[in-house]
Amino acid sequence: MRSARAALLGVVTACFALVAGSVPADDKATADGWQVLFNGKDLTGWKASEKVEWKVVDGLIVTPPIRSHLFTETEYKNFEFKADVMTTPGSNSGIYFHTKYEDTFPNTGIECQVNQTHTDPVKSSSLYFIVKRFETPAKDNEWYTQHIIVKGKSVTVKINDKVLYEYVEPDGVTGTRRIGKGSFALQAHDPKSVVKYRNIMVKPLAD
Repeated sequence: MRSARAALLGVVTACFALVAGSVPADDKATADGWQVLFNGKDLTGWKASEKVEWKVVDGLIVTPPIRSHLFTETEYKNFEFKADVMTTPGSNSGIYFHTKYEDTFPNTGIECQVNQTHTDPVKSSSLYFIVKRFETPAKDNEWYTQHIIVKGKSVTVKINDKVLYEYVEPDGVTGTRRIGKGSFALQAHDPKSVVKYRNIMVKPLAD
């Protein structure tokens, strides 16, 4: 009898494990409001500029060896954004938000710089043209998490859960490099830059 009960318990336990293991990663990620932007398999939901083919390699988005930008098809206003990023030595990239699809360098939106050792002195976590940081908070060949929170006119930038700064856009800002609403975009800066992205997700926030 004990052996039969033990066997039955083992079957039940295995079934529960099977069911738990079958929960899609997307469901786990969205349990607290996060939405997966990159499924780790293909570029569904993204559109590349300048007729450049971006590829998914071993579950990662890898920047191509030519200038291009990869835009999300969905737009956001207030949000939390996270992505794991790895730069290779001498590489330059960027994460745009509140941008619009263009077939060249985006002229709208704000770029959060991705650069540890490229010759450009503006380093990772800077808001290009707005907040310039000349010391890098990350290292090449190591994964770090870029976290951007936009609420109203406030932008909070974190790396690896450390708050680096909060930028508040002043009243009266004109032009196209300002807070608004739009897509995200990943930048392929130049042929020598190779940057990898994974675990890209967003949590929309109330207006």
